[in-house]
Amino acid sequence: MLSYRHLKSLSFSSLIAVSLVAGTAFAAKDAGHGHDYRTFHANGEIEYGQIGDSYTSDLVMYLAGNQFMAMESVIKDFQSKNPDIKTVYVETIPPGQILKGQILKQGKINGKKTSSTPDLFASVNLGHLKKLKKKGKMDDYMIYTHNKLELMVAKGNPKNISGPKDMARDDVVNSLPNPLTEGIFKFYGSQMLKDLGIYETVTADKKCRGCWAIKDKTWFTKRHHRETPFRIENGQADTGIVWTTEVKHAKAGNRAIEGVSIPAPYNMAHKVGYAIGTLKSAKNPYNGYRFLSYLGTDDAQNIYNQYGFVKASTDDLKLKPIPVK
Repeated sequence: MLSYRHLKSLSFSSLIAVSLVAGTAFAAKDAGHGHDYRTFHANGEIEYGQIGDSYTSDLVMYLAGNQFMAMESVIKDFQSKNPDIKTVYVETIPPGQILKGQILKQGKINGKKTSSTPDLFASVNLGHLKKLKKKGKMDDYMIYTHNKLELMVAKGNPKNISGPKDMARDDVVNSLPNPLTEGIFKFYGSQMLKDLGIYETVTADKKCRGCWAIKDKTWFTKRHHRETPFRIENGQADTGIVWTTEVKHAKAGNRAIEGVSIPAPYNMAHKVGYAIGTLKSAKNPYNGYRFLSYLGTDDAQNIYNQYGFVKASTDDLKLKPIPVK
């Protein structure tokens, strides 16, 4: 069995092949928010919305929501290699919402208290982990995958959207991640709009959640990876900023959407890294370290890559101290 000290010295370069389990399509009737709280059992059963499992599972992970599509394949493979870990509770919602509303204070989901001491926390912004470091709640982290921004549009691209500048057009309705809890927009999408000189035109510099930033022009979602494809499919929006992986997942599920590439450097590929660490208050710290070790294997990296994520480098996958500044 690997010790924590051993884990910190690993470069995680094991060579293992992996097969991909196809993702499931969203329910057509709603944005599927309930699927962001899942309990994975070693026998293959998946339960949804069992919030109390955040206190009792063998491994509890609160992860940046935009990797929701890969989790069934990742956890199934992880449990096949660690059969003693019978239950894994995974939450995939905006990391800012997790940090502020569930780790730094007691939070509730659907009226039920949720654990404030998950074993692992991951975000698309290292700044979230730095806050936990300052609070004495986390010491080390690693980067385990990368992503980039893309535009999602309706199938056939009826508005002929060719790039992010088209979001400023008068005839285009936008569905954007909110700047309060969605790291994709707070740290990356908003910067892209500013770099393009259209931030004010598109957002009116509003900051809210589940609301119109500009009436009938730009909607800020509560959970973009669920809402934006739903709004586009239902004629409520023409385009939205999403991750490339979300376009790939939606197309794999035969949803009525397409993607429009965003050129570098505006796609932020040079900045986006998924950072993960074990909380010092974790109830199952050893299981958390085992999952960190697993993330560095070729199996895990291949699974994420097949969902559209960019593989982490050997250096990325080394545990290192969270920087103070």
